[in-house]
Amino acid sequence: MQFSASQIAMMINGRVDGNADALVASFGKIEEAKSGQLAFLANPKYEEYLYSTKASVIIVNETQELKNPVECTLIRVADAYTAFAILLDKYQQIQNQQLSGVQQPAYIDATSKVGDNVFIGAFAYIGANAVVAEGAKIFPHAYIGNNVLVGENTIVHPGVKIYHNCIIGKNVVIHAGTIIGGDGFGFAPQADGTYKKVPQIGNVIIEDNVEIGSNTTIDRGTMGSTLIKSGAKLDNLLQIAHNVEIGCNSVIAAQAGISGSTKVGNNVMIGGQVGIVGHLVIADGSKINAQSGVSKSIKKPNTAVSGSPAFDYTAALRSQAVARKLPDLERRILELEEIIKEMRERVS
Repeated sequence: MQFSASQIAMMINGRVDGNADALVASFGKIEEAKSGQLAFLANPKYEEYLYSTKASVIIVNETQELKNPVECTLIRVADAYTAFAILLDKYQQIQNQQLSGVQQPAYIDATSKVGDNVFIGAFAYIGANAVVAEGAKIFPHAYIGNNVLVGENTIVHPGVKIYHNCIIGKNVVIHAGTIIGGDGFGFAPQADGTYKKVPQIGNVIIEDNVEIGSNTTIDRGTMGSTLIKSGAKLDNLLQIAHNVEIGCNSVIAAQAGISGSTKVGNNVMIGGQVGIVGHLVIADGSKINAQSGVSKSIKKPNTAVSGSPAFDYTAALRSQAVARKLPDLERRILELEEIIKEMRERVS
C-alpha cells in the first residue's frame, strides 16, 4: 500500500516541503532508508543523514533548518518523533485489521463469548465464561483462563497466560510470554521452620491503553486486586507483586521489581533494575534512577531519587562526585598528618 507525502501530511497535521506527490510504501531508518521509504529526524545527532539519505519522504520538526540542499520531500510537524509514532500506530492497526477469524486447532469453551472481528490464533485456549470483546486479537498459544475479560481491540501476543478472573481493558497490548494473575508470593512461616502457602484469591485488573512488555509477571492479589491503571507502560522482564497498584501513565523500565502492596502514583518514571520494597507509597511524578533501591515511601510529588538506599537525586550526584575524589582526599590527609607529626616533633 502506497501513500503520498500530501496524504501523510494530512494524517499528522504536517506541512509538505517539496514534492507533495512523492510516494512511500514502507518505513526505514534515516541512515539506511531506500527510495520509496519514509523516515524521520528528531535527534540532532542524525542530522548529517538528512543530506545523504535515499528516503523519499522524511518527517522533520517545524524548526529544522537546512544547511545543505536535500533531495527528499520533507514533512514539517511540531514534533517529528510523535508524528512518526502516530504513523507507525496507524500502520500497525491496518495490519491487525487484516487478522480475523479462528485458526484451527484452537479451544473455545462453549460458555465463553467472542465478539465480532476477533482473531484467535492456532492452539489458543479460551476458558469457561471468558469474554473476548470486539476487535481483540488473541495470538497462537495464548491462554485465556476462566472468567477472564479481554476488552475491545486488545492484543494478546503469543504465549501470554492470563489466569482466571482477571480483567483486561480496552486497547491493551500484552507482549509474548507475559503471565498475568499468577499467585502472589505468600507463605506463612511455621514453628517447625516450614512455610504454609497463603491462598491467593484476588485477581489482576489492567485498565485501558496499557502496554506490557515480554516476559513480565503481574501477580494476583492475595485478596482484592493488583491494579495497573490506564495509560501505564511496562517494559520487559518486570516483577509486579500481589496487590501492587501502578498509577495512570506511569512507566517502568526492564528488570525492575515492585514488592507487595506498594502503591505507585500517576506519571511516575522508574528506571531499569530498580527494586522497591513492599507497603510503600510512591508519590505522583516521582523519578527513580536506574538500579536504585527504594526502602522508604516517597511522599513529596515530583521527587527524583537515586542510589541504594535511594535518596534525593541531586544529593546523590554530589555524593558520587565526592566519592570519586576520595583517593585524592586520602592522599592529602596523609600529607597533613605527616606535617602535623613533624610540627609536634619540633615543638617537643
